[in-house]
Parts: sequence; structure tokens; C-alpha cells
Amino acid sequence: MSTDPLIDRLATGLRPVRRRTPWRDATILLALGVIEIVLVLKLGLMRPDMPHAMGMPSFWWKAASLAVIAAVGGATALLSLDPTRSPRRGLRIVGMLALAALALGWLVDVFQAGPAVLWQRLDPAHGIVCARKIVELSLPAVLALGLFARRGAPVDARGTAWAAGIAAAAFGALAFTLACPFDDPLYVAVWYSAACGVVTLVTRLILPPLTRW
Repeated sequence: MSTDPLIDRLATGLRPVRRRTPWRDATILLALGVIEIVLVLKLGLMRPDMPHAMGMPSFWWKAASLAVIAAVGGATALLSLDPTRSPRRGLRIVGMLALAALALGWLVDVFQAGPAVLWQRLDPAHGIVCARKIVELSLPAVLALGLFARRGAPVDARGTAWAAGIAAAAFGALAFTLACPFDDPLYVAVWYSAACGVVTLVTRLILPPLTRW
């Protein structure tokens, strides 16, 4: 019995799948970042003391650390969508970068005067609000990376999910640096880390089931 008619019926309506490239996906992520920054500026959400903040080492420590982690985490996630690539090495690099950022923040804290009272420095009332906004700003990147992963073929879905969560969290936190008036390294280490941890963990839990094919 010939199977040609069956094959013809199954193939009817099929269209070629557009080949994905990491550079194209990275461009989309970058465009999302630009859109979020423009929205922050257009809505008047930028911190009013930005000229002063740009002269503070703690501001540049915060922004640079998040930018590097977002870039490395995003590259790790996108490259891991290729079935020949593993995210494990990239995740180790991200971990080392995070530790280095915390150590550098401690040095900045030593040389930059700030409030002496721990509770005052943490400022939980504002910290919780900042954490919530970081989570919200991370959602577009989570969605985009989820769609990329859905079209990709990761062999380590859990590792890819960790990398995607880290990248999306750092992405949202980086966008929020334009609006957040707090640069205290202790404040950033606690509340930014808490928000990024939530985004990363949730992404790790929800992404693997969506990428199974």
C-alpha cells in the first residue's frame, strides 16, 4: 500500500519555518529595552536628581553591574536555544559576575558616606515598591524569552530557564535604574536581589513545561 497520499495530506498547508538567529532575537530584546526606557522618559518617571546621581559611583556601579549581567544572561539564554549549546558555562560566569558585583558594591559602600542606621538604609516601605516595579518591568523580557525558547530547541530546558530568568530580571532592574532614587549599595543588594530572585525563580518554574516539544 502506497503511503504517498497520506504524506501528501499531512504535508498540505505546511509552510517553511523561519530560521531563528540569536542576533535577531537579541535585537528584539534590545528594542524592548529601548521602548521601556523611552516610556520611562515620556511618562516623566525618571528620577528628578539624575544629574546628581550620574556623579555618584554607586549609580554607575548599579547600572553597569545590571547591564553586564543582563547581557551575559541574555546571551547565555539565546545561545542555549541551539541544541548543540549548553547554558551551564554561561550560568557559572553569571554567578561569578554577581558575586563580583556584590564585592564591588561593598567597596563603593565603604568609600561612599550614607545613613548609618541599617533599617533606615534598607527603607522597607520604598524597597517593597521598588521590588514590585522591577518585577513588572521584567515581564516583557520574560515573555519575549519564553517565545524564543518555544521556537528554539534547548537540550537543557532548566538551564535555559535559569538563564532567561536572570536575564529578564536584570533587564527589568536596569530599566528601573532611571526611575529609582536609591543608590545605596546595601539597599540595591537587598531589594534588587529580592526582585530579581523572584523573577528568576518564577521563570525557572514556568518556562521548561512551555519549551517541551
